[in-house]
Amino acid sequence: MKTIFFSVLFLGLSVSAFSQGEDLKDINTQIWANFTKAFENLDYQLFSDLHSANLVRVGGDSKSVKGKTAYIKGYENRWKEKKLKQTISFRFLERIAKNGKASERGIYKLTIDPNTEKEKSYYGKFHVIHRKENGVWKILVDYDSSENNSINETSFLKAFAINDFNINNP
Repeated sequence: MKTIFFSVLFLGLSVSAFSQGEDLKDINTQIWANFTKAFENLDYQLFSDLHSANLVRVGGDSKSVKGKTAYIKGYENRWKEKKLKQTISFRFLERIAKNGKASERGIYKLTIDPNTEKEKSYYGKFHVIHRKENGVWKILVDYDSSENNSINETSFLKAFAINDFNINNP
């Protein structure tokens, strides 16, 4: 009886881990690859498309809470001249996905004027909540903060790589 119980438990955990891994791969493709592309190409429309119409955007440093329209308008204004050169990358502290919903916490690195003498990187901790809408992952809640400028390159490198899907299953 014990053997059957543990076999069923192991099978259930394996299916759940596989399902989560597939969801995280989809999130990487649908959200993070396009998020990066939008930032690098200053494409506010692509950026907008990643977010739910019901987005709640919280800026910890600015103590602000915005909806999608105001949040995206800020990027439209900032990116309209297309002169800015920037890259963004993500590493993760926790990734959970199940039944069309996901929560991801991590560290981002935003670099302005990459590969120049003026290069400057900024870091922050983020927490996003995603949900599938019409079969596509969307960002529903997005929070970030520099944690009083305590997030840095060391914090970034300590977090897990974007393709490390064993983050929650060491």
